Amino acid sequence: MLFRTLIFVNLTWLLSATVVLDRVAIIVGRRVVKTSDIERDLRASQFVNGEPVNVSMEAKRKVADRLIVQELVRQETMNGGYSQPNERDVDALLQPQHRDAAALTRYSLTAEQLRRYLLWQLTVLRFIDERFRPGVLVTDEDVRDYYEKHRRELEKAYPKSNSLEALTPKIREIISGELVNQRFEEWIEETKRRTRIEYRDAAFGGTAPSREVAR
Repeated sequence: MLFRTLIFVNLTWLLSATVVLDRVAIIVGRRVVKTSDIERDLRASQFVNGEPVNVSMEAKRKVADRLIVQELVRQETMNGGYSQPNERDVDALLQPQHRDAAALTRYSLTAEQLRRYLLWQLTVLRFIDERFRPGVLVTDEDVRDYYEKHRRELEKAYPKSNSLEALTPKIREIISGELVNQRFEEWIEETKRRTRIEYRDAAFGGTAPSREVAR
């Protein structure tokens, strides 16, 4: 009887030692971001960028901020009439190294998890383009000013064809991208102020139960 009891105790300890608790890390509006969401996104990002696995608390905190933005975008796309990328768009984004099953295993990822990660990146990029690019206006004066300020850099980057006329389309693209990013960042800050965002510090190695971002 004692032998069976010891076996039961040992098995119970082994099982409990392998259980990884999934806890609430962030609350964004009425949605919850779990610790597993953060680690999965972190591993997928590192896999796509060819970086070594790093699941430190510092790395998780950085990813948490990105997932907050993604959740804000998700809520906005659900309320608006924005187009959504599809599986073919994801297929076009996949590189040969992304299909390496052994590499995915090293990052503790499945092919489906990687696809969902890429789908979300495309969703955010499409939202930014559809929401903010139509309102961007780049004038001829803006192009000339940029050309004069960055002339040496442009001449070095485009040694064969670096006249104002030749570089105007490229400069318009650069300025437009900067303005789009600026408007997106302004939208993020404004939306954060209107949204309940609560960090559960315990999920990031802290001792406090939670903290809420001022709105």
